[in-house]
Amino acid sequence: MPETTDPCSPTDLQRVAPGLMERLKETRQPEVLATNEEAEVVVQDAEAYQELLDKLDLAEAIVGIQRGLASMRRGEGVRAEEALDRLRSDLGAGAPVE
Repeated sequence: MPETTDPCSPTDLQRVAPGLMERLKETRQPEVLATNEEAEVVVQDAEAYQELLDKLDLAEAIVGIQRGLASMRRGEGVRAEEALDRLRSDLGAGAPVE
């Protein structure tokens, strides 16, 4: 659950809406909207949100690579030549061109 020191209720949102978009773009920080002081919704600038998604994609890729390397170190998997031969066979492709 996001933590906030300054939650904003839906009623407050209507009151502050004119400056909210500007503040979101300026600070690039998310705003937590709360009901009865309980976080309900997070509002964020679209560009900052996309950066967050990009960082998540990168982190997931790094974790995948680390898992693959660990698997390789344990001797799991197959050699690249064998994997390519299997792919060619599965796809009905012929032998590699040399």
